[in-house]
Amino acid sequence: MRFVWAALLGGALFGGGVRATTLAAPALHLQECRLEHPLRLSSIPARCGVLEVPEDPANSTVTIGLHVAVVAAVNRQSSGAPLFILAGGPGQAASDLYTTYAGAFARVNRNHAIVLVDQRGTGRSAPLTCPHPDDWRENPGDMAEVRRSIQGCLAKFGARVRFYTTSVAVTDLESVRRALGLARIELYGSSYGTRVAELYMRRYPEATQAVVLDGVTYPEQSIGAQTPLDGERALRLIVARCAATTECARAFPTLQQDLTELRQRFGPERRPLDLADPVTGLPMSVEFNRGLLNAALRILSYSTTEASLLPTLLHEAAIGHYAPLAAQVIMLSRQIDAQLASGMQNTVICSEDAPGFALSADERERIAATYQGMDQLDVLGEICKIWPHGPVDPDLHAALQSEVPTLLLSGEADPVTPPQDAVRAAAGLRHHRLLVLKGEGHGQLATGCMPKLLAEFLDNPIPETLSADCLERHRPAPFFLSLTGPAP
Repeated sequence: MRFVWAALLGGALFGGGVRATTLAAPALHLQECRLEHPLRLSSIPARCGVLEVPEDPANSTVTIGLHVAVVAAVNRQSSGAPLFILAGGPGQAASDLYTTYAGAFARVNRNHAIVLVDQRGTGRSAPLTCPHPDDWRENPGDMAEVRRSIQGCLAKFGARVRFYTTSVAVTDLESVRRALGLARIELYGSSYGTRVAELYMRRYPEATQAVVLDGVTYPEQSIGAQTPLDGERALRLIVARCAATTECARAFPTLQQDLTELRQRFGPERRPLDLADPVTGLPMSVEFNRGLLNAALRILSYSTTEASLLPTLLHEAAIGHYAPLAAQVIMLSRQIDAQLASGMQNTVICSEDAPGFALSADERERIAATYQGMDQLDVLGEICKIWPHGPVDPDLHAALQSEVPTLLLSGEADPVTPPQDAVRAAAGLRHHRLLVLKGEGHGQLATGCMPKLLAEFLDNPIPETLSADCLERHRPAPFFLSLTGPAP
């Protein structure tokens, strides 16, 4: 009776083209709810419920609750397949990603219900959240502090953290699909979420109608191993774009020199800095050091919105005004940290990626020459000596061959998933289209005419015929020429 009720409810929420599966499915009861923006800027009506699933796939006696939300399609007569949102991080909840960028999904939502499953360990699905040292505060190489933080997190959750891997999460997604009585679904995966989407389409191709991969990882990849090199490449492209832009080049003729001198100065040098807290306005004291500078370069490289600030902030720092750069990175770091479940992130990285971190002496030397250096990889290595490793499908890192129609999105200056990663992922996709946006960084969901293109693709998932002419008119965000704003 419960399954029949769930299937009928699915028909009411998803439109006329959905039929229930014949497989037995767990019950999922949905009730009216509102989804709130992470910064409480807005809320969205939906129907929410909790699906109980085994925490340990081999033992059904202990369960956790998966938080599921469904935003109904505006067109209740549409036969469009529901779109499942898969967030990045690892550690971000799908509900946080959606409520942050709901406007970018508005066109899609006309004909497609949006399904949000907070991946196990994130959001409201048994979150593995722990405090950890701020990137911009920590002393690179202070492994004692890292170990204390990790041991404190494990004391809170115990060895059960090992059951929060991608392989188990994909099984969860399939359980939700069945519980909602859906025959076929579409997937939007962002960043790490592209790994989840790739594994789902590998496991359940008959249930996957179309896939959008945004900020693409390829299955063979160990996420993180190449990030310092990718970050260095993106930073060079940002500086070069400023030099090639008349207004930016005129305002900051010594930008490359300023950057080089800052990197040289804040290797050994540390400076106490008093500033107003960028959120509360209260006085705060920090140390401007290599860790803070590197965090700023990394975080401000992620998108052209943040990268547009880099030239003027670097110029201010080069003449001794460090507070604007420090305030910006502190504010952005807090926003990111508030949405990431670090325990779930540790499980994914240590189980799936850290085994691929073995680097040759030459590779370590190349990475050490980047602004990020080996710091993060060494910290992750230390974490993974302690953190339990969980179940990983043996073919998780095998090349993917798929017939599922797929749209791949990349930013030319992406500091973590550059376009060559999307090229690798696309090699085994028979029906695909790869769009690379000039000058852009990580994640293209809300860029230019992309919301329109996403809706067109998901309404008619034939990637080879998708017209992307509107992207030819797109330009990345202009650089700020001072702290007051960009050129008119």
